[in-house]
Amino acid sequence: MDKTYNVAVVGAMGLVGGEMIKTLEKRNFPVAQLHPLDIAANVDKEVLFKGKPVKVKEACKENFKGIDIAIFSAGATASLALAPEAVEMGAIVVDNSSAWRMHEECPLVVPEVNPEDLDWHKGIIANPNCSTIQMVVVLKPIHDESKIKRIVVSTYQAAAGAGKKGIDALYNESEAYLKTKEIQKSEVFQYQIGFNAIPHIDVFQDGGYTKEENKMIFETKKIMGSQDIQVTATCVRIPVAIGHSESVNVETEGKITRARAQEILSDAPSVILKDDPSTNTYPMAIYCEDVDETMVGRIREDSSIENGLNFWIVSNNVRKGAALNAVQIAETLIKRKLV
Repeated sequence: MDKTYNVAVVGAMGLVGGEMIKTLEKRNFPVAQLHPLDIAANVDKEVLFKGKPVKVKEACKENFKGIDIAIFSAGATASLALAPEAVEMGAIVVDNSSAWRMHEECPLVVPEVNPEDLDWHKGIIANPNCSTIQMVVVLKPIHDESKIKRIVVSTYQAAAGAGKKGIDALYNESEAYLKTKEIQKSEVFQYQIGFNAIPHIDVFQDGGYTKEENKMIFETKKIMGSQDIQVTATCVRIPVAIGHSESVNVETEGKITRARAQEILSDAPSVILKDDPSTNTYPMAIYCEDVDETMVGRIREDSSIENGLNFWIVSNNVRKGAALNAVQIAETLIKRKLV
């Protein structure tokens, strides 16, 4: 009989936590018992797993006893407190927050890009930022063809990046604006998200970059295994419910033609090539609601430099940008016999 594992999902009642549970079921992850964990206020609520209700327990140290894999989506503060306790109780933690991503003893992993980094984990593995994940899935095969020297990325990020409350804010503000034409003060974002684009995600840091932009800069270097790649980012929240879009410009050491880039990406793992200008075929957020793969199109050579390429990259930020990548990390741990 194939081995099965006791799996905890921390933050089970949240948008991403719920998607993690659905993903475990959809991918037939070898779950012996599912343990949904959350804050005390959600204890005894139920989640559905394989058609059966499972009661939520409190996310606390004693409830990690007997857990093999704990997948966290409970925010950085909870992760900093609970992840070491889960490890102490014998679990391997896959954490979706920003808490452990740049910790030198924690691998930061996208399974299609750097699965080998799992081999040196010490109990906690970090799931990268959603925008970083979809970008490196596309860029790693390009980097393998000819080393990338520089990346310029602008993101157009969905309201779901702020969780269910972000989606609710988008719908409620848009509805109110259509009725009254009055600008609403958002309770979730810095400004109204309905009919607006906000060039501000997370807090501002030194140099004028936001924390979200710095995540993309530093995480990309760590995942790609190269501190020599120069990265600059601008992150924008737009009035889309689910699905992050990115305009990405790269400079490579050697020449890669548009045709060659298309050829490379047509064979890349977890990538869908949608790139035919003659039929207006390109990725859009409306295509990614039920799609696990990352889509890429609008591939063209940058006429302003010798070895440049432009890409338009779209992915479901709740799935590949969070829940799916975390479950894939757990699958890869099993495949590499690390759990």
